[in-house]
Amino acid sequence: MSQSRHIVIIGNGISGVTCARNLRKLDSGARITLISGESKYFFSRTALMYVFMGHMKFEHTQPYEPWFWEKNRIDLKEAWVKQVDFEGKSLLFSSGEKLAYDALVIATGSKPNKFGWPGQDLIGVQGLYSKQDLELMEKNTQSGVQRAAIVGGGLIGIEMAEMLAYKKIPVTFLVREKGFWDNVLPKEESELVSRHIREHHIDLRLETELKEILSDSNGRVRAVITSIGEEIPCQFVGLTAGVTPNIDFLRNTVLQVNRGVKVDEYFQTNIPDVFAIGDCAEFEKPPAADRRNIEQVWYTGRMHGETLAYNLCNKPVPYRPGVWFNSAKFLDIEYQTYGTVPPTWDESQVKSFYWEHASGKVCFRMLMNSSGQILGVNNFGFRLRHELMDRAIREKWSGGKVMARLKHANFDPEFFAPYYIEIQNAFKTEIGGHFHLAKKSFIQKLFGASV
Repeated sequence: MSQSRHIVIIGNGISGVTCARNLRKLDSGARITLISGESKYFFSRTALMYVFMGHMKFEHTQPYEPWFWEKNRIDLKEAWVKQVDFEGKSLLFSSGEKLAYDALVIATGSKPNKFGWPGQDLIGVQGLYSKQDLELMEKNTQSGVQRAAIVGGGLIGIEMAEMLAYKKIPVTFLVREKGFWDNVLPKEESELVSRHIREHHIDLRLETELKEILSDSNGRVRAVITSIGEEIPCQFVGLTAGVTPNIDFLRNTVLQVNRGVKVDEYFQTNIPDVFAIGDCAEFEKPPAADRRNIEQVWYTGRMHGETLAYNLCNKPVPYRPGVWFNSAKFLDIEYQTYGTVPPTWDESQVKSFYWEHASGKVCFRMLMNSSGQILGVNNFGFRLRHELMDRAIREKWSGGKVMARLKHANFDPEFFAPYYIEIQNAFKTEIGGHFHLAKKSFIQKLFGASV
């Protein structure tokens, strides 16, 4: 790579920063510029809720000290990109300033969805994604908020509910689905989370949609109207019905876009020397059979950045994400998922083993195929070691082998309850007296004697 080559990255989230860091590791001579109007320095987006609750200051969310960027010769530019001149290879900022590039990486992330609800732009109505959203939420909830309403039952919604509840603001949670996050979670896990939400005195309304947001005389929200016509007085509304790629400034250009910026398996767009990674990238074909065209997860964003950096500096390699993994928290219940665990499955082809602790706050699910091999795992309320669960799915371990090694997968400290023992005992009762059954008898136990 020529020393004069200037690589510009729009967006300093996990994808953009990972790309910049790995570019510098691989090429000491490249000029790298990282652009963000949101904040000068990279920060942990998932930590914004703790800033709101007063557990952290914003500067504590920044994993790297300010000197890190200068030391690694990564130029930071705090600015909003207004327009891209793809033919002239330059960016136009909202300030009127321009910047030339040799290679461009688009890593602009997501923005909260709005679906044209009447009143969605009133004062006190907002999403939660950016640093600016956090600052707006702090302003909108400073005083006079007797009740808040949250629209949409995803991970951002539960975070916002926890933030508001922590500040003693009563919350009504509107979720259109029959169960909380039931488009992702199986029925039992969805019910576990729903119970836990209600136990925290959050007014969870399932199968309830937002119809309209009403204004007071000052242009501020005063109530919401639900799909059944109920009026719920509130002075703050959180719109958390998912996110969409943040690419509006790229539409109506020569760049091919759909929901996101269209890319191939090398993150290449239809324009030479222009790439897209992270939440805003949309694969022409999903990177694997169990993956989606748009991957809006921290872990995949990091992999996008690392893979593209390698492709820019070496012989290109296609993106191969491996075993799916994600983690989150539902209030104080930790959640991990490995591999493929859809909300529903064909019971003639897939066997589910499910265990739930008597407390109703801890559970474990393992799906196996017709050969008895593990497909995926959900666990709530305790942690498993990523490297072991990833290996089990990659190497297609039998369910019995996973159970036999569950102790080694346990990642909780010694003083936590050893849930794996109860899980193993339940598996023995349901599947067989010991884990290492012959393959035929193991599958018969799973799917019945007719197999």
